[in-house]
Amino acid sequence: MHRRSHVASGRALLATQVVGQGHPVVFLHANVCDSRMLRAQLEAVGIGNMAIAYDRRGFGETRFEKEDFSPVADLMAVMDAMATGKPVILVGCSRGGKIAIDAALLHPSRIVGLVLVAPSVGGAPKPVYSPAIKEMLAQQKAAEDAGELDQVNAIKARLWLDGPLAPEGRVTGQARQLFLDMNGIALRSPPAGSSLDVTPAFSRLAEIGVPSLVVWGDLDFPHIQDRSRHIAKEMPNATGCELAGTAHLPSLEQPAAVTGLLLSFMERLLGRHSPLA
Repeated sequence: MHRRSHVASGRALLATQVVGQGHPVVFLHANVCDSRMLRAQLEAVGIGNMAIAYDRRGFGETRFEKEDFSPVADLMAVMDAMATGKPVILVGCSRGGKIAIDAALLHPSRIVGLVLVAPSVGGAPKPVYSPAIKEMLAQQKAAEDAGELDQVNAIKARLWLDGPLAPEGRVTGQARQLFLDMNGIALRSPPAGSSLDVTPAFSRLAEIGVPSLVVWGDLDFPHIQDRSRHIAKEMPNATGCELAGTAHLPSLEQPAAVTGLLLSFMERLLGRHSPLA
């Protein structure tokens, strides 16, 4: 059963989709995509569970007026509306992972598990780039300054979908077309406003004790791979998993592998935690 609605948070109406009934699992998309990047996992988790996904401000079908806002508060609004107060598992990729980490620190009683895919995290050291990656980022900046949004989109697909040091065009077909569509919407969206969430989570990872799974691809940016390993090491109840042959968005590249990892994690978690039983 699929249910679509808009959840109010501040001046935003967050486009939200719910699949199935049961234990609530909330999906948080990356900053170059929207909730469609996780639709394979949404469908799989929705068999026997309540899978919830929404488009953040500036992405997908969410409607908003510009204002400074808290991404964690937006997440809580969705949880309050859809999860009816039950503690949730959060599944976040990239910036979605940052929101999940911040939520686990700010609202620990509301979160019982984390699945973090190549997560960013507040307060992390600034990345150091190789000359080749610096050149691609300079090309992206020049295209942004010139207002060449299609070129920006193509460069971002090269960096985030193919992987910055992998061959350009490595990922083809529906995955690439979906990426270009999702990121194209984000690139053309008006500014949503500044984030009010400034939690220095990098130095507080050891406080997050819920069972967690951290996943990253071996073709992602080197600093993101290193950061993912660090997060998996610092969080006391976390396990790390590197996926071979994939970059920053494994849910698009290897949906079956990501779904399998997620379902296995959930099976282990739900057997231990009575709040979800």
